[in-house]
Amino acid sequence: MSPRRNTSRRGALRKGGGRPSGDDDALFLRITGGQARENGPDGEWVIRRISGAAAAKHYRCPGCHQEIPPGMPHVVAWRPFGDGEDRRHWHSSCWERRTHRGVRHPRR
Repeated sequence: MSPRRNTSRRGALRKGGGRPSGDDDALFLRITGGQARENGPDGEWVIRRISGAAAAKHYRCPGCHQEIPPGMPHVVAWRPFGDGEDRRHWHSSCWERRTHRGVRHPRR
């Protein structure tokens, strides 16, 4: 039998002041399911990947103007220093190709 730990593993994170930094940040986000920052030619974005099980509503993708049905995995993106009004739900493929497209207007 191995000896008992005097401190918990979770306690190590709390004592360190909260979030880890650097490479540990990517691991922390993967474990907690948090959001990530992404830089591109169109600026800085905060993104969160939504699983199919967590997608419960209908959304309209700004990339292709098609519907994202409930149960479909997708990406939510917004500007890091905004008020959240610019938060948009994108198809994952539309999000990845957003900088390669021109302006697309909705169909009538």
